Amino acid sequence: QVQLVESGGGLVQTGGSLRLSCAASGRTFSSYAMGWFRQAPGKEREFVATIKRSGGTTYYSDSVKGRFTISRDNAKNTVYLQMNSLKPEDTAVYYCAGTSSTLIATRPDWYGYWGQGTQVTVSS
Repeated sequence: QVQLVESGGGLVQTGGSLRLSCAASGRTFSSYAMGWFRQAPGKEREFVATIKRSGGTTYYSDSVKGRFTISRDNAKNTVYLQMNSLKPEDTAVYYCAGTSSTLIATRPDWYGYWGQGTQVTVSS
């Protein structure tokens, strides 16, 4: 069982940066691949990035590739999402999620653990 709590969201201007954190409870954090998703009003939940258990493999959606970086610190039970060059279309509630899948998991239904979400708003 893993409980996830996101933090670091807020209001930022276009071109700005934010760093999201997701703290996990439990001693098995390193057993899970972790992902970030986002959901804008009226839209489906969208894959953003994922990182495998050891942190050696990452994968990004085309819409954030080159601007966002996912990382993890297994000693701190935390996964991060560094977001640079933010755009208004990045505005959404951002969720972290955990999966026991060993594949590169890009679908929400592959994840069994979810945080409550943190709001990111990018003003133009």
